Amino acid sequence: MLPLIPRYLAAMLVTLEVSAMAAMLGMTGGFVLNALRLRFARALGLPYRLFVWLIRGTPYLSQLMIVYFGLPALGVTLDAVEATVVSLAVYATAYFAEIFRASWSSVARGQQEAARAFGIGRWAVFRAIECPQAFAFALPLLANQWILVIKESAVASIITVPELTMTASDIVSSTYTYVAPYALLIAGYWLLTQSVAWIARRVRRSLSFLR
Repeated sequence: MLPLIPRYLAAMLVTLEVSAMAAMLGMTGGFVLNALRLRFARALGLPYRLFVWLIRGTPYLSQLMIVYFGLPALGVTLDAVEATVVSLAVYATAYFAEIFRASWSSVARGQQEAARAFGIGRWAVFRAIECPQAFAFALPLLANQWILVIKESAVASIITVPELTMTASDIVSSTYTYVAPYALLIAGYWLLTQSVAWIARRVRRSLSFLR
């Protein structure tokens, strides 16, 4: 098992890079999408619901296949890592947007109305009152979604991204051993997901005054 560890560490780094970029892009996209929905509720209400319905209602694998194999027909060619990051970011955006939508609805409207009654502008209310509380409400769900993105990144092994799952599969196919490769695979994902959970707990404690 020990000789396999360097390969798994390299694969963990690939998994971390792909999932972190996708999750950061997805969280940013979800936040912007929710902010636009709040600002232009009438114009963007239906497109928002259609986007979330389509992305959440279809398997991530099908979306990855469309990006990796379908976009070249339109003149857009991405390598395996780029296709994974783009498709996983779009996939995550729909989920992060719904998390932000739910967390924003948890902020008491009375605070917003009181702030505006004192002449505080919409942007100031959004930045200083809504955002801190909404993020505090959303943090456990955001961390859970980051963990799900890490797990979904395993699908990228199908298009030969050298992440944890593909590394384990390669070792199994070349050595015909199963226990050690898959034990290390489980350990790798466990370490990544528990690291996210630990960071989320630390951040949540620091924001406890907002709850």
